Amino acid sequence: MKKSIIWFRNDLRLHDNEALVDALGHNDEIIPIFIFDERIFLGKSRFGSRKTSYQRCQFIIDSVKDLREKFKNLSSNLYVRIGKPEEIIPEIASQLKTSYVYCNRERTQEELDVQDELEKNLWLIGQEMRYYRGKMLYYTADLPFPISHCPDIFSNFRKEVEKYVPIREPFDPPTEKIPHSVSEVEYGDIPSLKDFGFDVDYIPVYRGGETEALKSLNYYLWETDLIATYKETRNQLLGRDFSSKFSAYLSAGCLSPKKIFNEVKKYENERVKNKSTYWLIFELLWRDFFRFMAKKHGNAIFKKNGLKGGKELKSYDKSELLEKWKNGNTGIPFIDANMRELKATGFMSNRGRQNVASFLIKDLKINWQLGADHFESLLLDYDPCSNYGNWNYLAGIGNDPRENRYFNIATQAQRYDPEAKYIRHWIPELAEAPLELIFNPYLDEDKKLVLEHNYIQPCIHIKTWN
Repeated sequence: MKKSIIWFRNDLRLHDNEALVDALGHNDEIIPIFIFDERIFLGKSRFGSRKTSYQRCQFIIDSVKDLREKFKNLSSNLYVRIGKPEEIIPEIASQLKTSYVYCNRERTQEELDVQDELEKNLWLIGQEMRYYRGKMLYYTADLPFPISHCPDIFSNFRKEVEKYVPIREPFDPPTEKIPHSVSEVEYGDIPSLKDFGFDVDYIPVYRGGETEALKSLNYYLWETDLIATYKETRNQLLGRDFSSKFSAYLSAGCLSPKKIFNEVKKYENERVKNKSTYWLIFELLWRDFFRFMAKKHGNAIFKKNGLKGGKELKSYDKSELLEKWKNGNTGIPFIDANMRELKATGFMSNRGRQNVASFLIKDLKINWQLGADHFESLLLDYDPCSNYGNWNYLAGIGNDPRENRYFNIATQAQRYDPEAKYIRHWIPELAEAPLELIFNPYLDEDKKLVLEHNYIQPCIHIKTWN
């Protein structure tokens, strides 16, 4: 009887899971496994931050719970552990006498190191890895160029792939019972936040799992037609419906980009095709682009001088200002509102991300890596390629043809939050403050925001905002 392990990583779903489909097609029995890597869920980053916040931790816990329930519905189960995959998987493989380990491949260094070490340890017991791709619209093999010649400018990349590369059909989820034998190896309990050292009462705003992801997809397209106005609403800030909120599900792999693509195409055929429906696909292309850039350029996206290399950016050690930025206590309401939303929910709009990053890099002149590291810790939708790729862009060290991207925070606040509803929501102490001072706090010569509204003085005065 041939049996193999399917190792779930950032692909916590049954639909469009090529590794799962192939494992089921070539084995009499499969052993599904998810491991909470202790380095990610308990460890710290190179700058000392928790690698994973309690918000994202809970999102993954919920996603793993949902995946286990889906396997149970197919008369199987999901093995769950906390530890190091390269140590735990060979141990289970040896105990259960499996043949292969199937998994979806990751592309950045920390994940590659785990893959390589696991391969070595499996080789020692006569077993092998089989790799698949589950994070992208486009397969590397389908590209009209080798990765080494992948265009470094997004618009050039987009034109090439849209013109020449078809999107493959997503794989259907298994519907028949999965052969499963009883063994002495325990399935393991799904951990709680306390198992990762978090002692918090937390009710998530966004719940993880494939079930929730597919509900979200159906809601945004078919129930509400919100996709039809996405291009017009995507720069809004307050509420859930101004954007799709698919990003966290894509990051954890609860939702396949090919599934989204297919549903959008179906929606365009049955309801409406416009700039908004295309723009959602356009955003998926950005995800692929950043992933291909990470594959092409390797660790460059993590280095201080980024993809462009050359002379390092000047930045300064301003730990006090950095902490104010992280905690939403800069005294600049638009920045603080966005940072407080991130801290409370693990989410921030794309417009907000651009502004807080520009402020950190260009106005506070703090090392962009510290901002990227903070986002890595807190974002529900953290993905190394997209996160560090975007920070490279905003720091002017990526592949952006516009090198000096700068956001005037006062102008941005007035344009995208003209009545300060978003600011007042996340900074309730400013609920009754006058608009003029909210948008221009440095004009507050009488310190009304401090004395009357219990707010903070601006940590910096940028004359170009006048």
